[in-house]
Amino acid sequence: MSLFHADSYDPDDVVVHPRHQAMQPVLAQLIQQLRDCETVEAEVDFQRDLLTRLLEVEKDRWEFKRAATRMRKGKRPHPDAPEPQSGRDLADVATWRFEHDVCERLARQLRSIGDALAWRVFGFHRPFILALCRNDSPGPMYGKAGLQAELERVERAFKEDGAFALMHDLTNCLRIGDVTVWDGVHPPRTEEIKTNPKNTRNAQLRRINQACAAVLDGGPLPGDNASELLYDLNLPLRTHLDMLRDALERAATEGIYATEVPGSRALFVVDQYGCAQQGLSSMQFNERLQHIADTALHRAGIAAGREELNIHATSLDSTARDPLRVPWANYPLHPVACARLIGDYAVVTVETSRPVLTRLLQVAGLDTRWVRPPGNADLQQGEVVMEIHKQEELRSVALPGA
Repeated sequence: MSLFHADSYDPDDVVVHPRHQAMQPVLAQLIQQLRDCETVEAEVDFQRDLLTRLLEVEKDRWEFKRAATRMRKGKRPHPDAPEPQSGRDLADVATWRFEHDVCERLARQLRSIGDALAWRVFGFHRPFILALCRNDSPGPMYGKAGLQAELERVERAFKEDGAFALMHDLTNCLRIGDVTVWDGVHPPRTEEIKTNPKNTRNAQLRRINQACAAVLDGGPLPGDNASELLYDLNLPLRTHLDMLRDALERAATEGIYATEVPGSRALFVVDQYGCAQQGLSSMQFNERLQHIADTALHRAGIAAGREELNIHATSLDSTARDPLRVPWANYPLHPVACARLIGDYAVVTVETSRPVLTRLLQVAGLDTRWVRPPGNADLQQGEVVMEIHKQEELRSVALPGA
């Protein structure tokens, strides 16, 4: 459930919640701790710390859900229920649902740090993520029946073989198998861990084997469609991370910052701490945002026909929702800036023009056709926005697995 579509509260209710605010320094500390990991032992210690944090949040989430369930049945919350910190009416069941949803959001934030660990140990080799994300999102770790068996596998891998075993449920992006083990010699090995080995499901083992074959041998990706393969487009990826870093730093002081980006795009950054430092009222904020955004759009050459022709992508409430996105913690930014992006205290939006984007892709050698009709309707899961074809034939390739 998205926090930002709840009927009883809005985004501001979430970001001012004491639990949510208290998570910011925790995220920054975890990001720095991850970046400082230089040995397998350090990675094992980091994973333990992250697991402890996640289980604490998920335990409270479960307790808040239990309390809300009791209240809907006309009962009082159970005596061991954690104390709500929102300052809302304790007799209102919506208060307890709100606390549950805040914990759900915090669990996703912590899992985004787990995603950063996953990308790191996979050597930032995206094909592994692409192959292992093709399952439903994992449920909470707290109370999971097989958790102890997974912990024992992690400890055994390190103590016996000096290997690192990553627990998939600590991430959002690894959804096939339970752990992946690196021994420093062979390609990563993904395993299904069961308390009773006789209960191992053939379907899960088949998906693990498919994922491995897709990356190492160029086989089809896990699923029923044998035509879904990994392709090497042999196109360079060009970024403007220096502009993003500068924009975040400016917004941290000024509250709002916008600039044009090469390729007929505009970048907007809003930082809540910066806005508070400027002492902006709601009216002043809206006026300044409108002025700064309009200026950037004009400089980018995409101001005309904005409502009908422009599209945008935003970081708002996107953390640990899309398993294919590189986690913010892995961006070459200060840990505090990464934490603000994860917690939505800093929000980044990029806007461009549909016709301009189509032309730029065509110039780059991609046969592109815009499919989605104009309008402001919400994008639906699986909806086709644009069809892009390489002008020469694509081929499946085996990718390095080490």
